[in-house]
Amino acid sequence: MAKILIIDDEASIRNALREILEDEKHEVKEAKNGEEGLAMLIEEDFDAAFCDIKMPKMDGMELLRKFRENGKNTQIIMLSAHGNIEIAVEATKYGAYHFLEKPPNLQQLLVTLRNALDKKDLVQENKNLKKTISKVVSQKYEIVGESEVMKQLKVEITRIAHADARVLILGPNGAGKELVARQLHEQSPRKEKPFVEVNCAAIPSELIESELFGHEKGSFTGAIKDKKGKFELADKGTLFLDEIGDMSLSAQAKVLRALQERKITKVGGDKDIEVDVRVIAATNKDLREEIHKGNFREDLFHRLGVLIIKVPSLDERKEDIPLLVNKFLNDIAEEHKTKPKHIEPQAIEFLMQLSWSGNVRELRNVVERLVIMSSDKITLQDAQKYAVFKI
Repeated sequence: MAKILIIDDEASIRNALREILEDEKHEVKEAKNGEEGLAMLIEEDFDAAFCDIKMPKMDGMELLRKFRENGKNTQIIMLSAHGNIEIAVEATKYGAYHFLEKPPNLQQLLVTLRNALDKKDLVQENKNLKKTISKVVSQKYEIVGESEVMKQLKVEITRIAHADARVLILGPNGAGKELVARQLHEQSPRKEKPFVEVNCAAIPSELIESELFGHEKGSFTGAIKDKKGKFELADKGTLFLDEIGDMSLSAQAKVLRALQERKITKVGGDKDIEVDVRVIAATNKDLREEIHKGNFREDLFHRLGVLIIKVPSLDERKEDIPLLVNKFLNDIAEEHKTKPKHIEPQAIEFLMQLSWSGNVRELRNVVERLVIMSSDKITLQDAQKYAVFKI
């Protein structure tokens, strides 16, 4: 049984529709004009609505436009005694599920309603799935730490995430720069759009431009078909340029143009493509030193560094090690479908005394090694024996 609203200024139409719908065991409510119908749609949750186009006070098209601003998932089926293709197209453009001419054919009406209800269920399932995925992503890229420097970092992320300005993330290898980039995206208005990552250090310099901007078929040997670049794939979302300090100067020049003009050109192409992308970049290098050496463009540095976040090393926040170790123990257990291993407090204290040049990534590797190499629980002796293999 579905909850359905009939919006029509003709009582005879409302009565006829009500009789049909109640025979199908649906709950039915009525509104005699557009204003009343819009108020009911906003105040209550309906699965579907039949809405006349020509009505006093507010016509169906205006109702449709105003209701869609509300963001609800009610499927609206438009009705009109003077239907034509132009009206049907306009109604669909403003979010109507379907358009029926008055008087509607009984079979067509019921089939349309059934399909509309199926679509509503599908849309709701997709919303629920997106929420679940978003929750999983948030947990995967959770930033763990309650030290003062990490509390400050989390505050900065929350404040900066909504600004939609470009961000440059600085910090040593393994400190969690990608996690910061992910959180900036997840807490931003762009969170429903793509997060696209490019590791600038992992792509050969001769291919980086194709990777970023795409290429036309035949533009170089091996370009057997057109390809979209990362800028285009990240449109309306976030592009994360990791290890930006390793990007070639020629690619830097094109990235600078893309940031300045919000346009890109594919390799081998001559057509400008407009892109709306929030760029977040990260590096473990001192970019001012790279500028001095001639390896990095100063104008690009200023374009990227509208906002700058510095991620602390693990040695600067050793009090977070117990939290991180417990998280890694849980993560590893979940990966292997086992119970988390217990670690003795003395073992954690030993890990807190070490120097972590590889930062959080190195700590995670050591915890995984301890899980594999220890027996029932991780002891101080295990930590002393197997943590020494740190590099």
